[in-house]
Amino acid sequence: MSEGPLIRTALYDEHVALDGNIVDFHGFELPIWYSNIKAEHIATRESSGLFDVSHMGTFRFTGQHVRQWLEGVATQKVTEIPVGRCAYTHFLDHDGYIIDDMIFAVVSDTEILGVPNASMIDVMWEWFQKCSPEKLDVTIENLSPDVSIVALQGPHSKEHLDIAFGEGQHVGRFKWSSLSENKLGVEGWIQGTGYTGEAGYEIFVPNNLVAKVWRALVDAGATPVGLGARDTLRLEKGYLLSGVDFLWPGLDDGSHTFLARDSWETNVPFGLDIGHEFIGRDRVINHAASDERWWGIKYLERGPLPRPGKDVLSMDGSKIGQLTSGAPSPSLGNTGVGIGYISGVSEGDEVLIAASPRSSVKAVIIRPPFV
Repeated sequence: MSEGPLIRTALYDEHVALDGNIVDFHGFELPIWYSNIKAEHIATRESSGLFDVSHMGTFRFTGQHVRQWLEGVATQKVTEIPVGRCAYTHFLDHDGYIIDDMIFAVVSDTEILGVPNASMIDVMWEWFQKCSPEKLDVTIENLSPDVSIVALQGPHSKEHLDIAFGEGQHVGRFKWSSLSENKLGVEGWIQGTGYTGEAGYEIFVPNNLVAKVWRALVDAGATPVGLGARDTLRLEKGYLLSGVDFLWPGLDDGSHTFLARDSWETNVPFGLDIGHEFIGRDRVINHAASDERWWGIKYLERGPLPRPGKDVLSMDGSKIGQLTSGAPSPSLGNTGVGIGYISGVSEGDEVLIAASPRSSVKAVIIRPPFV
């Protein structure tokens, strides 16, 4: 549980009106589900799901040399991202460990918008200040308290967006645009990004306008989705969760040291460009091929479900890794899937998951996504 008073997003009353099961999520009161996790998960995969992600942060970076500055602190080659595009990156400390990951949008040659993770807003704010933005005349603003974010995800997202706003707001995958004139009369911006692997959008609007946007999208046919299905959806696509699949050592209480990871270890095929200088680069380029690396596992038989912290064993019973995330996959008939850090394996290898003290379950190594 979080210490201190919980924070309610501007959509709290909407969640209560929809009988959302409200929980404490990193200090925010947010719904874990409205109906049930599986139904909301499937609705997102088959139609469209609507998520309140206003607990996420919003930073604005501006300045004539903002691209060069951000490139020096990020694993992404920011200077090569075209205006109007979004991209994914890690931020590493001086020892090479991931502090946080972030999606950012290049609004113009002098403006970039970024979305830090909910529990990392203050941490990343402090880190960016330590990275001397003033040397390149870069200004950083924290817009988080004033901006709400809703995510509309799924194959019918464009249809429901058009019904709610009127035509003209669509942006392609990993693209950015200001909201144009629309029938809701709201201002803000829209990105072709999200955390489910589906087509869709993240929509950024002032707090006082977000309830209007939410209701319009629900009326258009989108299914409200809670944090439970958000987690199973991202797991099926193999998306890392900050604080769960990696954890900055500066926040570790000593019980999660195996989660201190760098970009090479996360094995993510995007967001890392070692062809430029950035903080923490030395660790990323100096790994041995035998070191643990991020992989997915998929059950080949029934048994206790894969859960975070469970050991991964070779077929002879030797420990070769540990899961960081795991759950039944609603899209795969509740087959157990998980992700974690494993050494000495290749895709297609069979392993055992020590799912309980008395039971090990056979699984296969997968390079996510699972669906």
